[in-house]
Amino acid sequence: MVVLASSIINKSGKALVSRQFVDMTRIRIEGLLAAFPKLVGSGKQHTYVETENVRYVYQPMESLYLILVTNKQSNILEDLETLRLLSKLIPEYCTSLEEESVCKNGFKLIFAFDEVICQGHKEAVSASQVKEYMEMDSQEERMHRMMMQTKINETKDLMKKKANEIDKSKLDKTRPDRSGIISVPISFDNGYDLPSTGRSNGTFVADESKSKGRPTTAAAGSSKKGMQLGKGQKTSRIIECLKAEGEDIVEDVQAAAVVGLTASVPTDPIAVLVEEKITVQCKRDGGLESFDIQGTLSLVVQNRDDAFIRVQVENGANDGVQFKPHPNIDKDLFARESILGLKDSRRPFPTGTPTGILKWRMTSKDESLIPLNINCWPSISGGETYVSIEYEASQRFELQNVKITIPLPALRDPPTVNQVDGEWRYDSRRSVLEWSVVLIDNSNRNGAMEFVVPAADASVFFPIDVKFTATKTFCDLKVVSVLQVDGGNSVRFAGSTQLLADSYQVV
Repeated sequence: MVVLASSIINKSGKALVSRQFVDMTRIRIEGLLAAFPKLVGSGKQHTYVETENVRYVYQPMESLYLILVTNKQSNILEDLETLRLLSKLIPEYCTSLEEESVCKNGFKLIFAFDEVICQGHKEAVSASQVKEYMEMDSQEERMHRMMMQTKINETKDLMKKKANEIDKSKLDKTRPDRSGIISVPISFDNGYDLPSTGRSNGTFVADESKSKGRPTTAAAGSSKKGMQLGKGQKTSRIIECLKAEGEDIVEDVQAAAVVGLTASVPTDPIAVLVEEKITVQCKRDGGLESFDIQGTLSLVVQNRDDAFIRVQVENGANDGVQFKPHPNIDKDLFARESILGLKDSRRPFPTGTPTGILKWRMTSKDESLIPLNINCWPSISGGETYVSIEYEASQRFELQNVKITIPLPALRDPPTVNQVDGEWRYDSRRSVLEWSVVLIDNSNRNGAMEFVVPAADASVFFPIDVKFTATKTFCDLKVVSVLQVDGGNSVRFAGSTQLLADSYQVV
């Protein structure tokens, strides 16, 4: 199969988006596209038309045509499959199948076409994979974001610690010294601060350095002798005066707790990420079409001095998982003792970048493994379609940030949602309804939503796309410890475990 070019044109033959995949001149491409409307004619039911040199494989899309220009020796079945894949991608990046929308998103469409066809030959990709490649999401980028977020959190904690130390120092200044003098600002109703001094137990003395010139009610009852406070009221009245002056006061107990918490935040020299991606395709009428799990254990070492290590893991009893260590990992050591170490113990692990050291995969046809079942029931009544959709979650996982995306027919107004367990949002650009649940645990293993739209065919509401994360994986792989090669001493490490719905659909 050789695809010469792919294009989206209007019925007059004007190319809105065009991408050539082999060496051809622009004039040649424009000539081929301009000749296409004359060849198609009207009333033909074919999906292709041929000339002496090329074959046009096309699909009408409202007022536009999606065309593949191929040579005549190309496999027509492969061409049609490629055409169907491209037709699925266009609605992902265009709000409507009109010239203005296609031209506006032309670059995105060209990049998507490049992911499907390379040098004139179709790549072995699906629509979901093309979407992932377009988003340019990568494990290295996630690890980098995780490390950057850790540094940001540590900086915030340090800022809180410094702020609490400043607040404590301000509070200490207001406490009586051995001579019994307390220094706090006292403002009078005339708007001026009066500095004065005194030396008697429990007497407030104004501090000129902290005067702010704002009247307060704290000094309304002041007399020549000053305010007399009981022993149990001194601290609280001091704090009230400081608060009246606009100071943010943190109690000693709270400040000590925050300082202790921030001081305990470690900077770990090693980070270990266990990640699984789940790919599921379920049938709308029930049944499991495909189920695939792919996992990776990645290691990030900050310094070379900490790179001479081994990772001790513990695998949950799951017979269906197939493990594959990195070629540089000692496979015999892993098989005997579940320890991931380099074959050459004198070599260090790479530093400063995520390194995948173990992969695994699991496939199954067992429907009981599905973490989240989705049932959708559209029914037409009185010129409207009532859609009831429900989820049922497995007891095995606690799912986080669950988002269920239901396609809708083209609507002028948002759908009417009669009932929902969670939150919903209507995306008019993509014409989809997003149903979100922050957390699914034992308190809400089942949930439902019902909405109403104008009468539409049941197939419009499929495929339903599902996204979620979890902190537990199917293989239940745990990192027990990180040990030095020499001496076997334990090394501090930061661990992260995540299950991610990569492609999860009800079709």
